[in-house]
Amino acid sequence: MTGKANYWIQKLALEPHPEGGYYRQTYRSDLLLAQESLPHQFNGPRAASTAIYFLLEAHDFSAFHRLHSDELWHFYAGSPLEVHVISPQGGYSSIQLGNDLDAGEFLQAPVKAGCWFASQVRVHINNGQPFALVGCTVAPGFDFEDFQLAKREELAEAYPQYRSLIEKLTRQ
Repeated sequence: MTGKANYWIQKLALEPHPEGGYYRQTYRSDLLLAQESLPHQFNGPRAASTAIYFLLEAHDFSAFHRLHSDELWHFYAGSPLEVHVISPQGGYSSIQLGNDLDAGEFLQAPVKAGCWFASQVRVHINNGQPFALVGCTVAPGFDFEDFQLAKREELAEAYPQYRSLIEKLTRQ
C-alpha cells in the first residue's frame, strides 16, 4: 500500500470492498422507497439514495459487477480511474474519471442500472499517484442484495468479444 493511499484509507476509515479496493458508506437517505414503487428486480424497500468513498490502488482492480440501480461516480484525488462498461445489449464504453477535462476526463459520470462495469487506475508518469479516490452515489440506494459480482466464464460467454478484458478484470 502506498503512503498516500494509506493516508486516505486511514483518514476516511475505509475497509476492503468485495469487488476490490476500499470503501466506506458515508450517506444513506432516511427516505425509504416502497417496494411497490420500485422496478420488479428490487425485492424490498430501498433508501432513496446512498453514497460511498471508494479508493482503488494501481496494483488492484474493481472486478466486473452490476447493480439494479444507476450509480453516479465522482472523482476526488489521485490518478484517473478508467471505468469499463458493458451494456446489457453488448455495447462497450469507457469512462475516464479525473480532473483533466482537456484530456477528456470527467469529474462525474453515470453507469446505468444493469450494466456490467469494472475499473482500474490509470497512472500517468507526470502524476505518479498510484491510486484513485472517488465517490459513488447510488439511487435507489445501494443494498448488497442488488449487487452481482461477475463470474468470469459466464460473463465471457455472454460477451465473447470482450473476453480478454473480462479475464483481466474478474476474480472468479
